[in-house]
Order: sequence, then structure tokens, then C-alpha cells
Amino acid sequence: MIERFPEEKLKEVSALLNKPSRILITTHHRPDGDAMGSSLALLLYFQAKGFSPILLVPCEYPDFLQWLPGNDQVLNFEDDESHAEELVNDSDMIFCLDFNWLSRVEKMEPLLRKSKAVKILIDHHLNPESIFEYTFSYPDASSTSELIFDYIKASGDEKLISPDIATALYCGIMTDTNSFRYESMKAGTHRIIASLIEAGARNHLIHQNVYDSNTENRLRLLGYALKEKLVVLREFRCAYISLSEKELEMFNFRTGDTEGVVNYALSILGVELAALFTEREGFVKI
Repeated sequence: MIERFPEEKLKEVSALLNKPSRILITTHHRPDGDAMGSSLALLLYFQAKGFSPILLVPCEYPDFLQWLPGNDQVLNFEDDESHAEELVNDSDMIFCLDFNWLSRVEKMEPLLRKSKAVKILIDHHLNPESIFEYTFSYPDASSTSELIFDYIKASGDEKLISPDIATALYCGIMTDTNSFRYESMKAGTHRIIASLIEAGARNHLIHQNVYDSNTENRLRLLGYALKEKLVVLREFRCAYISLSEKELEMFNFRTGDTEGVVNYALSILGVELAALFTEREGFVKI
């Protein structure tokens, strides 16, 4: 097994942090549960260490994640692009979480590319680009939230994991593993979950806040997608759902409303591959 957060690299990052540094945390466009869980956990951890980090996200994220601890400190790039540009330009260190290429931050990409800040990647996706000064990339991890737990523990600070940090990390792991169902949920990840519960994460409330907070429009969109738009290609053992921008508008679409829809197609007996195609702002996302 590859050693995560090797001691020498970790010492170098710690040395940078211990200088007077302006720390920025960011994540990918249209942040999901793991993106927000890992980012908020790192924000709260750095604050517990006495730092004053800033969390800047590229765009809005789902309502069902906005109850997470620290949510009131999140800055949205699209709300004030000029101010966001100043924050990026003034940063000494930028922690990039849950994405492997700067293109994943979309409109923020040019700012990050020209920034002279030390860029630190913590991620679990394959084939990261080489622009980062420090790359902690482990595709065998269940989620970036799992890696943030490992980072805190490797730094000797597991005792600093408060109930709020534990909640954010639990949410990130839970959402990125479809409630702990995926093969990436190894025994070690289950032990991390146990540690987070012991640290104060209330698992039933986290699940309720994420999965039991649907709007009527979101449920009606799901029903429409399954009844009218689900296509099953049994000869290829695959299924897909496509939703046009006009169809999304029929249900007053909000960011996050299609989260998890593809899993219904994947749950069909005999289906091994499923995809969701959504049209937004003239582009089709898979």
C-alpha cells in the first residue's frame, strides 16, 4: 500500500504553514458532498491550529449541504469575482481539494494558473496534472474527506478533530461512497467512520440532513427522469438518462437536484454501466 502523506513532504508543508502565510482553500466547480465536506473540515482544522484560512468555491452548491459546520464562512467566486481575484492573488498557499486538473474549477482556472502561491493538491482522482508544488493524490481512497482525515492524523493532530470537523468529514465520505456502498469502502475507511462518530459526528442526523431534505420539485424531477427519460440497453448492460435544459426548467431546477439520479439506473438488475446527461447553459454534462 502506498504511504499517504510521507513524512518529509508533510514536514515541508508544515514549515510553510508555520510561516506567516495567507491560506486559501478551494475545490471543483459545482461542489458535491465530498468537495464541501473535505474543504470545510480543512478550514475548521486550520482555524483550530490558529490560522486564518479562506474557503473560496467556484460556484453555488446544493442546499442540502448548506447546513454543514462552517458554511457561513464559504465565499462564492461568482458572487464577487473582483474580490475573489484579490484573494487568490494575495494567497501564499492554495490547497486544492477533490480535483485533479485546474480546468475543474472552470472560471477560476486562469487565476489559479497565474498565481504564484504554493499549490497543494489533496485528491483521489486519477492522473493529476503537474502544476502543483505538492501532490497528495491517492486514487485508492474512498474520498478526499478520507484523505483530509489522514492528513490531520499524519500531522499528529487527531485530537483536534472536533464534532464539527468530524461531521464535515463523515458527510464527505458518506456522499462519495453512496452511503458506504462502494468497493472503495475498505476496512480502514470504516475505522475512520468509527473514529468520526467517536469524535462527535451524529451519523443519523447527517444522513437525514442530506437525504431527507428533498423539495417537491426535486422529487417530481426524479419521477419524470425515471418514467420518461430512462433508457435501458440490455444487450450492452448499460442504461442512461438524459435531461435537457428545458426539461430541468420544468421542475425549477436547482444545483444538486440531479445528485444521485444516475444511481437509480445503475441499480437495475444486469446493468453494469449507467450515465446521466444534463444540458445546462448550452453544454451537456455527463
